[in-house]
Amino acid sequence: MNPATALATVLVDELLRCGMTDAVLAPGSRSAPLALALHAAARAGRMRLHVRVDERSASFLGLGLAKRSGRPVALVCTSGTAAANFHPAVIEAHQSGVPLVVLTADRPPELRDTGANQTIDQLRLYGTAVRWSCEIGVPEDRPGMVAYWRSLVSRAWGLALAPSPGPVHLNASFREPLIPDGDDGWCEPLDGDATGAWTRVRAATPGSVLHVPPTRRGVLVVGDGAANVKRYVAAASMAGWPVLAEPNGNARYGDHALSSHHFLLGTPEFMERHRPEVVVTLGKPGLSRPLLSLLRRAEEHIVVAPDLTRWPDPVRSATQVAQEVEIPVVSGDDGWLRSWRTADLAATRAVDAVLDAGDEVSEPRLARDLVASMPGGSLLFCAASMPIRDLDQTMRPRRGIRIMVNRGASGIDGLVSTAMGAALAHSGRSYALLGDLAFLHDQNGLILGPHEPRPDLAIVVVNNQGGGIFSLLPQAALPDDPFERVFGTPHEADLAYLAAAHRLPYTLLESASDLPKAISGQGLRIVEARTDREANAALHARMRRAAQEAVRAVMGG
Repeated sequence: MNPATALATVLVDELLRCGMTDAVLAPGSRSAPLALALHAAARAGRMRLHVRVDERSASFLGLGLAKRSGRPVALVCTSGTAAANFHPAVIEAHQSGVPLVVLTADRPPELRDTGANQTIDQLRLYGTAVRWSCEIGVPEDRPGMVAYWRSLVSRAWGLALAPSPGPVHLNASFREPLIPDGDDGWCEPLDGDATGAWTRVRAATPGSVLHVPPTRRGVLVVGDGAANVKRYVAAASMAGWPVLAEPNGNARYGDHALSSHHFLLGTPEFMERHRPEVVVTLGKPGLSRPLLSLLRRAEEHIVVAPDLTRWPDPVRSATQVAQEVEIPVVSGDDGWLRSWRTADLAATRAVDAVLDAGDEVSEPRLARDLVASMPGGSLLFCAASMPIRDLDQTMRPRRGIRIMVNRGASGIDGLVSTAMGAALAHSGRSYALLGDLAFLHDQNGLILGPHEPRPDLAIVVVNNQGGGIFSLLPQAALPDDPFERVFGTPHEADLAYLAAAHRLPYTLLESASDLPKAISGQGLRIVEARTDREANAALHARMRRAAQEAVRAVMGG
């Protein structure tokens, strides 16, 4: 099966699983894969297909169908001005609140801006007249495409309905061949879940609550930007679920919160015995590959999303999305939670033993000890790269602190200024944990006029002479040249001189046990912790081995 046929087959099938009963087609060549898939579905009795030779008439026909039924109708056309002729009906649907799924076929990127026939700029063609617009991308014969396509369609269907009905736009780029060219298989099954849509979105109605099926074998995952954290943590505790909270989710507290879920989830033997029946996520998780792998393998993955126009689903595994979820209290044996906590305690002790073997300064220990040393009511702002990941792997549960990260786009820019702004708005002690590149990237944030308010902020800078995260990624296998120049990016900046230039107090952290004294004081101040990137990579490997060996030991393996 060629890629164009595979993509069209999946798109149409997922629309049908979502509940589509009618589609309107205006004929064309580039849209042939979609036309054939719709025709096959109509012949099988799965839907009604309406064909019109004029795109404007076709789109208003779809508008009428959707307006009367209240159900999204698919509008399909070829590339070029055909898509532009849908625009008046799309505008009317936007203004009237009528749900439409507009599928425009397009030329692949290599034909755009070349003078190729019937090729115009179709990206965001309908501007603000659609609730959502997405470029699907050229289909490729590789694993993961089916999950992407089905997740995309079910998201489009949900956004056409909630929170307020209206049109959405999917632009599909097809390379030739455009018609089936044989029965050769695809690299993965094209079928979806027999139970229905890939992701079921609960319409935003007053009092609408999704009730989770009662089960002890559940897990609550809390990521960045989570809302109503206390309520859901309390519910998970009553249900006997472990809480896997990233530090910036601000839910790592209480008896059910784990310290070392990163290592538990990275131990295959543990995960074979601890696959949850349901995972509920708050916020946007994304710090840990093992955690994302858990979401990918979840039988039922429920995403709590206060805003149904945007919901986080980084591995496209969400089975249901709702604004509000009810986790039921479940009585019975607590073996599920006890097993998680036993393994977590073993892994945490093993990691601590590795970190505490000496008194040298290391990045994971610095993160662990910093959050443990902060007084109650403190704020910690972390860089979005290694500092927050080190915290994720080493932080013990504790109450009474707030952790913030710029994880919206996870950029390196503006972190000194963001930390200072947060500190100025915070009523307690404030701290920042940044890497040297992030600190240097925004050193201009330290420039303050004599009349400007100054925050009470200790900026702890991990100086490993470059981009430390790359030493933990596949790029580290490259030779020193080019690795050091284009990934490691070492520098020769002296942070003590930089602090002096801004007349700021400066402390060099000589040993790990000196941290509480180094971060003490008031006002804006800088603490430098010098580490080595290669040694840090080796330390992370020792932590992982020690944690996994400890988990296997308590499991009796």
